[in-house]
Amino acid sequence: MQPHDFWQHLLPPDTHDPAGPFDAAYPATLADGRQLLLPLRTVGDGTSALASLIINQASFDVVRSLTADLAERLAPFKPDVIAGLPTLGLSLAAPLAEALGHSRYVPFGTSRKFWYDEELSVPLSSVTTPDQQKNLFIDPRMLPLLEGKRVILVDDVISSGRSMLAGLELLEKCGIQPVAIAAAMLQSDKSDDAFARHDPTLGSNVITAFNSPMLKRGEDGRWHVPPLSNRASGY
Repeated sequence: MQPHDFWQHLLPPDTHDPAGPFDAAYPATLADGRQLLLPLRTVGDGTSALASLIINQASFDVVRSLTADLAERLAPFKPDVIAGLPTLGLSLAAPLAEALGHSRYVPFGTSRKFWYDEELSVPLSSVTTPDQQKNLFIDPRMLPLLEGKRVILVDDVISSGRSMLAGLELLEKCGIQPVAIAAAMLQSDKSDDAFARHDPTLGSNVITAFNSPMLKRGEDGRWHVPPLSNRASGY
């Protein structure tokens, strides 16, 4: 596949074996069995790889399918409002709020407007932009939409968990405890420890459309799911 061909089509169930091994793509599996091929990115010393999802480059059909999957999972939480994390999390939060029957959502941002309150901000960094230190802001005019409400915080991908933890910290500054956090993809289990340190009860309220494991390069030069990976199923 060419780079621009990824994230465009959902494949029928069992098109690819999620147990591997893999060469250049990993077949993430949704709850209904359909599969989405994700490109693999080599990380670290070259012996590991992660599947990648860039949701604002995905086809509308794929975004609709991921949104519908998440909306079904999140409906039991009875959210009053969806809050979205920048940048790519906003591409998922908006259609997700609409799918849940909401007329709007609350976007967080990294651009400080002159009327913002510096106290309502926290530092923000992510795995994909490690050299870009930014602040995460909430527009203070949006607080009445969140206060006393059942809030779900949304990002596109949960990897290290740093972006989501920044969002949780910002909500805490506003006196808000979300009922769940959500993303299209949980990228390996790297965030588990960070979430457990932040809130030991958070694990059961992390909702994703699919999971992808950290892959290891085998002696055959291909990528393999580690035997003990708890993310091997993709769901």
